[in-house]
Amino acid sequence: MAAPPPTPGLAPRVAAPPPPGAVANRDDALRAMAGALAGPGLVVVTGPPGSGRTRLLERLARASKRPVHAGGGLAMLSGQPALALERATRARMPAGDLPLLAEAVYSRTRGGLLVIDDLQWCDAATLAVLPVLAERLPVAAALRIPNRLGDDALARLLAAAVVVPVPELTDAEAAALVAEAAPALPPARAGALAARAGGNPLALTALARRAAHTGAAEPDPGAPGDPASAAAAAIADLPRAGRTALAVLGLLGRPAHPSLLGEGAQVLADAGLAAWEGPFLRPASPWMAEIAAGILDAEARRSMHEHLADATAGVEAARHAHAAGLADRALAAALAAARDASPQTRAEALLLAAELDGAHAVPAARAALEAGRTNAALAVLDRAPRSDGETAVVRAWALLAVGETPRARAALQAAPPGPETDQLRLLCAPVHERAGLALELRTIYAGTDHPGLAAALAGDDPDALAAAEALARAAGDATTAAWCAWSRVIALADAARLVEAEAVAHEAADRAGADGAYSWQTRFLAAAAWCLVLSGTGLDNVIAAAQSLADHALPAVADTLIAASIALAEADTGALGAARARLSRLHDAPAALDGLVAWLEHETAWLDGQPGPEAPEAQPGLVGGLAHITGRWIAYDTGTEPVPADAVPWPAPVATTLAAWDKAAPGPFAQAASAWDGLAAREQVRCLLALAAHSGEPHAAVAALEAAERIADEHGLIVLAGRARRGLRKHDVRRDRRSARGGGGLTDREAEVLRHVASGHPSRRIAEILGITAETVETHIRSGMRKLGAKTRTEAAVLLSAAPLEGGEG
Repeated sequence: MAAPPPTPGLAPRVAAPPPPGAVANRDDALRAMAGALAGPGLVVVTGPPGSGRTRLLERLARASKRPVHAGGGLAMLSGQPALALERATRARMPAGDLPLLAEAVYSRTRGGLLVIDDLQWCDAATLAVLPVLAERLPVAAALRIPNRLGDDALARLLAAAVVVPVPELTDAEAAALVAEAAPALPPARAGALAARAGGNPLALTALARRAAHTGAAEPDPGAPGDPASAAAAAIADLPRAGRTALAVLGLLGRPAHPSLLGEGAQVLADAGLAAWEGPFLRPASPWMAEIAAGILDAEARRSMHEHLADATAGVEAARHAHAAGLADRALAAALAAARDASPQTRAEALLLAAELDGAHAVPAARAALEAGRTNAALAVLDRAPRSDGETAVVRAWALLAVGETPRARAALQAAPPGPETDQLRLLCAPVHERAGLALELRTIYAGTDHPGLAAALAGDDPDALAAAEALARAAGDATTAAWCAWSRVIALADAARLVEAEAVAHEAADRAGADGAYSWQTRFLAAAAWCLVLSGTGLDNVIAAAQSLADHALPAVADTLIAASIALAEADTGALGAARARLSRLHDAPAALDGLVAWLEHETAWLDGQPGPEAPEAQPGLVGGLAHITGRWIAYDTGTEPVPADAVPWPAPVATTLAAWDKAAPGPFAQAASAWDGLAAREQVRCLLALAAHSGEPHAAVAALEAAERIADEHGLIVLAGRARRGLRKHDVRRDRRSARGGGGLTDREAEVLRHVASGHPSRRIAEILGITAETVETHIRSGMRKLGAKTRTEAAVLLSAAPLEGGEG
């Protein structure tokens, strides 16, 4: 599996290694690791086989005050995607999507220490995601040197890490290790063994135990240190049952039940060459187990693989049968393992079957696509014995998934006619051809029950999309169902049915979470947050929830929507500088969201009193209509001519508002304000402000401004509330914002923030306590100061403390 591309906006952390000479012994190495992981970061401990990398990780984990999530690679299962991360999190991982994988791991390890042993046996997805995770949590890993990792993958990993080579044993450490392994050995003999071990604790332990139990003559102190030879010598001195059990562990590449190891299980445990992991026994060093398997002759190794094929099941049995040269048995086992299996297991089984018999290449490619292993799908298709129509269809899916749309269209030329091919034709068609092709396909496939094609033809009709989603779910097509739900959320939002869109998004997020589809879950949660912000509902809570979601590694669409949600909420609640800075970082937003980002930039500039030129031409839909409404306000404030809105079927409230601007009369603006009531508070307030601006009667203007002020205050729309108050002052309506009881109409959250100010907490600490951003804290402080009539935050806190609120408003 190829390494996923880097996540945009998440540059790897390049950390400086410890200063030369700073790591003189293993205690120094442990302190260097702990210091580098005081916050988020990545530490990689490197060393040769048996050098004590695992022991250092174990010591770091025991010393950690954080929860520890420990896993590691396994030699026999090195090709299984994200296995080390699954062992650490005790959950299945979506290895085919890097942002999704980072999200899934981070959601289970947040606040803890992630420990990954034996990186040399980890897959490309694990190696690629560790630097991404290290942006947000401490990660400690161990890597054997030398190893067979690709140069590029290894360079990317180490560039983002503090690399701590395991120091050689000091004399004192070596003496202590020998004393632990063979306490009866004389000191002179222990020194000779330490020299022979070459600073390798595993070799030293093996030599010490051998010397203690066999009484062998003292080795030549001048012999070169050879840990592998020392380990092989120790293995050779084990009883036959012990050697066999250790070799089994080496071939398995994972912990095993004692029943699989026979009498040798206890021999290994007594010798310290294996340790208990629940009811299973794992090798104390996988390196030792590999050596035990490596010294088997070819026939013994084949025979042992055949034995393991009998003793194991599923894909593992198939792999051992394959290693034993039993191709027919391996193929049968692989095909059996693929039945009723999870997507990942089915893909692994069928890919092995295709390796044995190319006739299974197309089913293997489909399974790989379902499991998110697109490159494996393309690779296995090259082993297909013939390039028929089915091969062309699957190749088109794979090419479409990797973004090779022109090549996917070319592949479809050899595809047979049918609904799946036509679905792909529609998905691969250039934008300017899609409408005509969709019309053609609707005529051909009237009343189709093909889930994918029905979804593609549903367009933007929420009811049709709901029906297509139900059809896809009934057919077991989870991907099509998710796309239907997403299209339905977008269609409802574009129709200004924000409450419905938010509800559908949350329902879809719950389903995606239950299915383990975390990429879809975050996308739906981001859409729900966006709908809430547009409606002006609970901005404080929206900011807190969105900021929490923004802490995760997100796919591009979800990342942009969350950033947009926070920016608009910040702008509406007065943190305009923070909003504009956040928007400036959205330069690489997906093309589909360019119009949304452009509107936000103009909207924030207008709220900040710095209106720019007319917003660029916007697409139809709610955001496109809002861009035109903002353009009308900018033109009104600057005295310029607005760009006329195109004659498109705008959502009803948008159409009513644009018509009111065209007529520039109080009555139409009153109708527009009513149209937004219950849908979007911020747009209702803007219509009331426009009503006041176009009213020729002062009494009516004041009434509209007071209504706008009340609604804006209720929803936390601080900037729009300020504009309403400025309008009231022009009509000589002034208020003393300082309450007689010091409360001044503070919201519960404003009062809570000011109480923390009174306790002496800085803004960033208050943000940590309340789970919101520091910018939001500052917004609440400024709003509280204004409402209390205080000139400083300290004065506001004192006024609040001197006269507690009877109750805040929500």
